[in-house]
Amino acid sequence: MNKLFTLIVLCCTTISFAQYGRRDGNRIGLSAGISQTSLFTNNFKSSPEIGFAGGLSVRGNYYNNWSMIYGMQFFSSNFNLQSTFDQKIKYNLEGVKVRLLLSYNVVEDHVSLDFGPVLQINGKLKVSDSDKNKILDGTLLRAEQIQDISTFSGNFYLGVSAGSKVVRAVIFYEYGFTNILNNLNSEDGLKVLNNGDKFKGNLGTINGQIIFNL
Repeated sequence: MNKLFTLIVLCCTTISFAQYGRRDGNRIGLSAGISQTSLFTNNFKSSPEIGFAGGLSVRGNYYNNWSMIYGMQFFSSNFNLQSTFDQKIKYNLEGVKVRLLLSYNVVEDHVSLDFGPVLQINGKLKVSDSDKNKILDGTLLRAEQIQDISTFSGNFYLGVSAGSKVVRAVIFYEYGFTNILNNLNSEDGLKVLNNGDKFKGNLGTINGQIIFNL
């Protein structure tokens, strides 16, 4: 995972500076902010939690009022699942997201509407040692038994940004259109503990960030 992160960073940085050298309206952006993540699933009782994300992007002219944005973000997302005693078990998910977005310039250099696909690369779910052996409500699963989720997942991004050429605020929502729990279905023993049901879950994340354009 660390090698993959390093490769992505190097690629994005190389592309960014190459685009910047053209000086045709392309801009390199550094962004950071907070997020709220929910896991949409019928397998468990879930509630959202606050996390954070930040990264690097490049916005380039495309055609007329259209631009393209590509880049990556590191993220640390959190959500809760309920145990058999109505306690909240906090899960943490860290990884990287790679974007390729279309952007419509509603007001040139000030307001834009952005949308497109996101490739998400996930680490394992993390849970505190004190929660690992708690039983997830409605199942016979221990909290630690669902940590090995799918490594790759896909999201759809929809957001709006507003501000100046140098500083912008952006609010965006990402919905995971792939089943992030699908890797758990490869273990028949886990499905037995899950009442014989298949695992299915989709992440939804709303983000608020500030972008500084270089």
